[in-house]
Amino acid sequence: MRRRAALLAAAGATALLTTVGTLTAPATAATSPTTTAAPAPARAAACGDGSYQAEAVLNGSTWTARRGSGTVYTGTDMRAAVQAAISSLSSGRTSKERVVVRGSGSISAGSRISLPSYTVLDVCGTINVTGSGTGDQAPVYSRGTRDIEVQHLNVTGAPLYGVFLRNVQNVVLGQIDMRLTRGLGVRVDNRGDTSQWTRNVRIDNVYVSGASSHAVETYGVDGLTVGTVTARDVGESGLLLNQTVNATVSRVDAENAGTGTGYAAFRMANRNGRIGSSYATNIRVGEVVARGGGRGVFCVSESGGATIDRITLSNTGNNAILIENCYNVNLAAQSGTVTGGGEIRLAARTEFANNRDITVQNLTVTNSSIRESPCGENTTFRNNRLVNSSQSIC
Repeated sequence: MRRRAALLAAAGATALLTTVGTLTAPATAATSPTTTAAPAPARAAACGDGSYQAEAVLNGSTWTARRGSGTVYTGTDMRAAVQAAISSLSSGRTSKERVVVRGSGSISAGSRISLPSYTVLDVCGTINVTGSGTGDQAPVYSRGTRDIEVQHLNVTGAPLYGVFLRNVQNVVLGQIDMRLTRGLGVRVDNRGDTSQWTRNVRIDNVYVSGASSHAVETYGVDGLTVGTVTARDVGESGLLLNQTVNATVSRVDAENAGTGTGYAAFRMANRNGRIGSSYATNIRVGEVVARGGGRGVFCVSESGGATIDRITLSNTGNNAILIENCYNVNLAAQSGTVTGGGEIRLAARTEFANNRDITVQNLTVTNSSIRESPCGENTTFRNNRLVNSSQSIC
């Protein structure tokens, strides 16, 4: 029988509480969409180093795009120069060719640089986005392609998206830095054709500040490897995974992500981690750090199949952690701290099945609380240390 633990409040005291529910063996993993693990990132080369097939170079106020000894563009338009360099690459190629951009300039928020298949882009400078636009415009855009790579990219200004990739395969985003005044940082999805997964995406290191939406968002991705997402003062989530499976994330580091909202430093939604109809562990996160902002960790809308090794959350304005209608989620598998801010909450909406197979463990909770309502199925609270905190669990 599950037992309702008494509400414990110990102002100025420390309590060590362990409540263990009945655990069942993990479900057998369902067959996932075929995916090949992305290779581990190598040490990043300096921007522009190495061989290339075309380049766009700024000299004074003039951009010149060249392939070999041939000039394919001369003028003042950065976007046109970069696109001309890309268009000069071998037609019908089946292996990657590389374009290096040397210089900084501006492009309109209503325009984009499009990458075809088998293209590597290395931007040694800054793209500043100005004006307004609508739709899926981005300084770097690709749709229905494969084998694309962005080695370095700095974006400032007001894009709709900094990078927008849709229905792509075999993608590498290397060192990405975005200091924005609006928009979404990196969006990778399959929403052009939801019958097909976007597959095999590697994101090495992304820094996003000032975005009005998420720093990084995925939707419909099978096979995701993320190094570090650093989010500063973004309007919504640091990293949001929607309907993404077979993902490994090393670190999410967010400060003031989603302030005043229900978004989180790290959020999973829309059946994220669900493979077929099951939730075998396939979302693995090394560390989530959140300071201020909305929530720290948020799992919602039939997501799960996830483990987070380390958690460090402080002074979130909303729930430090909210687990709502999720399945097979292991929080702080190695260690964690929650200090101040909103409570750790396990909850459920009536339109979805209740929480199931949730583990909350190895947390030191200071000046906060843990609350489970309604009672989930096979919930485990283990080795959690409460400091000036309370706990109400099943």
